[in-house]
Amino acid sequence: MATLNSPEHTDPLADAEALHKACEGWGTDEKGIIEIIGHRNAAQRMLIKEVYEQQFNENLIKRFEKELSGDFEKAVYRWMLDPCDREAVLAHNALKKADFKVIIELSCIPSAEEFLAVKRAYQARYKHSLEEDVACHFSGDMRKLLLLLVSVYRYETEVSEPKLVEAEAELLHKYIKDKEYNHDEIIRILTTRSKIQLISTFYRFGDICETPIVESLDSDDDFVVALQAAIRCIKSPQEYLEQVLTDALMKHGTDEEALTRVIVTRAEKDLADIKELFYKRHSRTLEHVVLKETRSDYETFLLTLLGKEDH
Repeated sequence: MATLNSPEHTDPLADAEALHKACEGWGTDEKGIIEIIGHRNAAQRMLIKEVYEQQFNENLIKRFEKELSGDFEKAVYRWMLDPCDREAVLAHNALKKADFKVIIELSCIPSAEEFLAVKRAYQARYKHSLEEDVACHFSGDMRKLLLLLVSVYRYETEVSEPKLVEAEAELLHKYIKDKEYNHDEIIRILTTRSKIQLISTFYRFGDICETPIVESLDSDDDFVVALQAAIRCIKSPQEYLEQVLTDALMKHGTDEEALTRVIVTRAEKDLADIKELFYKRHSRTLEHVVLKETRSDYETFLLTLLGKEDH
């Protein structure tokens, strides 16, 4: 469930004029900007951007880039992008840092059709394919895994095939037990099977091995960490993203990049469910921890997207 509180009917012209006024003069009215864009869904924000450009002959996102700064500006920039374009930007930034976890997150959590739209947006924005760039930024087994994750169209099925589940759970057990983590069969199964099929296979693996598959992958090697991330994103994406938020807020120093990414990308999808998982785990609300770990307009904006209106 989403956390975004957006009214059903809005006036994009009134919103555009209010945002223009908030950016005029000596001081920017950050609270006024948050009050509008923090309560508009993707379709409403797109209309505002179109009307703003027509009325004032300038790009609203570029205007925000001039007026805002720091983590607040980054969060607003990502929020104002079309969702597919936003994920393309996130992928591009992750590649520059060779951040394989974000590439896995972006490729394994969406549906096949959603991810195809992201790849089209990437191609349109950067004039080359996501596959090309993954191949350029990684090497060895990591490149093999990531390249298949971003290039294979994962057809979805409504039910799993029991015989296939049994056979492939046995295969995974064999190679993982022998610590052949980079075996082609592990990579093939993980990158080509439907999510329904894989989830059944992961559970069957646990029955055979008496240990969950993620725990059976016993190594700190980056490639094994990548396999674990892919499995977790496929099996339980909300639990995976809750862990990303926990790491972002509760490790040494706040990871604003990861915090922004999860809140901005999930506010219109399932952030309420992720918040619930966070509370069950920590006995503290996500809003409470965000309030403690962030500051100023950045804090206000994130809390608005989290659905907290009394900050």
